[in-house]
Amino acid sequence: MATPMEQTDILDHVAIEIPIRSFDSLVIPLKEKMETITTASCIRRFSKNLLEKNENHYIPQKISIGLFHQDKNNLKSMEEHKWRYLYSLLNRKPHLEANLDKCVKTLRELEHKARLCYEDHEQIKLSSNEFVVLMLVDAGFLIELFLKYAIKGLKRRGDYVFNTSGLLYDLRCDMLLLENQIPYFILQRLFGIVPIPEHCKLSLTELAFRFFRDMIPGDHRLHLAKFGQEGNHLLDLIRHCFLPTIPRVKAKQGEIRGLPYKATKLKAAGIKVKKASSEDLLDIKFVKGVLEIPPIEVHQYTERLFRNLIAFEQCGSENTQHISCYVLLMKSLLQDERDVKLLKRKQILTNYDVIKKKQVTTFFQRLWEEMNVMENVNEFYYDGLCEQVKEYKRNSRQLQHWKPMKPRYLQQPLPRIVIVIAVLFILLVLVGALFSIISFFRQRF
Repeated sequence: MATPMEQTDILDHVAIEIPIRSFDSLVIPLKEKMETITTASCIRRFSKNLLEKNENHYIPQKISIGLFHQDKNNLKSMEEHKWRYLYSLLNRKPHLEANLDKCVKTLRELEHKARLCYEDHEQIKLSSNEFVVLMLVDAGFLIELFLKYAIKGLKRRGDYVFNTSGLLYDLRCDMLLLENQIPYFILQRLFGIVPIPEHCKLSLTELAFRFFRDMIPGDHRLHLAKFGQEGNHLLDLIRHCFLPTIPRVKAKQGEIRGLPYKATKLKAAGIKVKKASSEDLLDIKFVKGVLEIPPIEVHQYTERLFRNLIAFEQCGSENTQHISCYVLLMKSLLQDERDVKLLKRKQILTNYDVIKKKQVTTFFQRLWEEMNVMENVNEFYYDGLCEQVKEYKRNSRQLQHWKPMKPRYLQQPLPRIVIVIAVLFILLVLVGALFSIISFFRQRF
């Protein structure tokens, strides 16, 4: 039998879980008030005008993630597989009910903040239970998908997702759409609760990055650090990988939006266009008359990715507009097919798997027009670079037109009479010299 002192020691080590209901009644309203003020809607719908032009760039074709497309009939076929993945995730260790209970309680705590992340969240008609179930199924599916993609031993022979040709690619394309997202903090919190395989030492960020890295141009080693920055959702994490790594050059005078001349005309100003050694897409720089541009491979998914990144940049004032500025700069550089051919020869622009060549030629033009890039860019990131190019062009023109000044007596042509007299004088000198030589030899011999 334990002594009173031993009983006290035992009680000191008992973990007491305080239920949420034990909080003061004012706590929850205060928490929700703070969340309402600090949480911005980062998951938005596209305008009808954009959807009418080509909805395939914005609407999921295979899977619904989040609230906006859950009722689409053409996406229902993946719902059963999402539930299978959730079961596989939670049933990895015993006590399925206990694991479910933790997930549900956690999601109830996050529900208010998660709803605020969606545009027009006041119009969301889902009940609390329906919302929690939706977040649980979608988040559980994504976590299990990332795990199976990274760890080969978790894949099963009859796995529909990995055994269906082309489905994994289609899912990636759907999961980077702005309308098809769930808040990233939902994934983070659930990842810390659900049973993860013991031999998996990767974080959620590393798992997600492995799944998407083939769709992100540039050096993957540098991208992992960028991808790990705090993000609103998966598309936002991908956006971080595009952020430039070199310091911005700010314009000294007024803002300039675009290069002064297109690619094929820069040569006339003595400016060379060169493939940059950096693989970070936005690290464009101008050094000693050379415009260095990192290479870009245009894939079938590239336009879809760029459109959704630009749309996310236009969501609010807190978002940077690097992708929009990049499109604006490249549009000013590539104005016709000759410019595109020049960048292809320089190995800056590559048509990787796009069937129609015209799509590559007009790629930046379409983005600029349809996404209203010019109107929505508040501060042009490359204004200083464009100013450098403009100044170099002006200085090089001055050098081309500058010629050494001649003495005044050489600037005007000599009169013809002077030239004739000079020629006659030279001839007389030569004739005189000839006669002197002849007379010399006659006297000698």
